[in-house]
Amino acid sequence: MTKPAPRVIATDLDGTIVRSDGTLSARTIDALARVERAGALLVMVTGRPPRWMTEIAAAVDHHGVAICANGAVLYDLHTETVLRTHEIAPDVLAEVIGLLQGVSPELRFAVEYPTGFVFDSRYHLGSWDIEALGGRIVEDAELAERPGTKLLAFHPDADPDVLAEKAVQAVGELVTVTYSSGRGLLEMSAHGVTKASALAEFCTERGVDAADVVAFGDMPNDLPMLGWAGTSYGVANAHPMVLAAVTHRTSRNDDDGVAQVIESLFP
Repeated sequence: MTKPAPRVIATDLDGTIVRSDGTLSARTIDALARVERAGALLVMVTGRPPRWMTEIAAAVDHHGVAICANGAVLYDLHTETVLRTHEIAPDVLAEVIGLLQGVSPELRFAVEYPTGFVFDSRYHLGSWDIEALGGRIVEDAELAERPGTKLLAFHPDADPDVLAEKAVQAVGELVTVTYSSGRGLLEMSAHGVTKASALAEFCTERGVDAADVVAFGDMPNDLPMLGWAGTSYGVANAHPMVLAAVTHRTSRNDDDGVAQVIESLFP
């Protein structure tokens, strides 16, 4: 008997379906379109904020929905509107920033909102012009003035695995700590908010069980989602922790690994 097609395809973006040059291939775009044509649900599950989804929405012809900011924002790609948020309260932001400053005085901070973000005067990400990306410099005290969807903490020299471990020990009972790059950049959402919690909430509302979900990812921030989904794939370029956790593997992001799987699921 042929196994029924999944009801939900959930995929990370950067490093998973987005290629190293920042583009989506024609093959991947076609594969993503197959999902909705087959009557299944397409969910982009990403660490990106909503404002970084415009080009993706256009590339996939506004198919599907997106879970942004590692689970903190539900975003409709058809209409490019925010549907729901789970934010970090101002008092928690202030406490976490203070505790992390105790972990390392070299940490610099930024706070994401559904639209825009603020950052302290020392925050920078190499060659990125963060003001051009919609950011605004504020005094340290202003970082915790209002709720945020994601707290970012950047250390210019730290190993991300080691930094994340220290951060979890210091603030893991206050926020959810993760990371998605090879740099010392921590990403924190409200406590308990992950890609998995948001995807499970989305699926439950639509009567979809985890067993009917196929998920794809490449970095530690994908681990909760990959562990929750009934079937999980890591692309060949994924972090070793991801490759150790998934039920299946596929080709690299630059070789359309996710598209290969989708084509086999929705021939």
